[in-house]
Amino acid sequence: MTTQDDKAAITAVMAEMNLAWARNDADAYGALFTQDATYVTFVGTYYSGRADIVECHRALFAKFLKNTKLAGQITDIRFCGPDTAVVTGRGDTYKGAAPKASKLSKVQTCTFVREADGQWRVAAFHNTQRKPLMEAISFRTAPGTIPAAQQ
Repeated sequence: MTTQDDKAAITAVMAEMNLAWARNDADAYGALFTQDATYVTFVGTYYSGRADIVECHRALFAKFLKNTKLAGQITDIRFCGPDTAVVTGRGDTYKGAAPKASKLSKVQTCTFVREADGQWRVAAFHNTQRKPLMEAISFRTAPGTIPAAQQ
């Protein structure tokens, strides 16, 4: 049975991801993933395993994402059993002032598992670039595409 403590623990892992990112600490960021985690970026790059995730972020933090921070908003935590949860949210990288929640440009899905040591870690991460203009066109021309939560 899942509890509010499980939701709080998962939320804490997501917050720690943001802190590790802000420090540009690839090792700390990677430690939040399972050894065999998968990671799909918004450009479609697929990484397999914690070591791959760490090394790619080490390179990103040294170059393209140097001195950036993560903004994030959890929109849903759904438990699929006592030791598995799917977390959906929105996020973005930024420098300077944090973007408003309505301006977050990526949609993220994480599958969390509780490992043998009792810690919740990310087993799969998928990041998708949001296209608000395309969403608006779809919603206007095909209202059936509007998610129930937004109606």
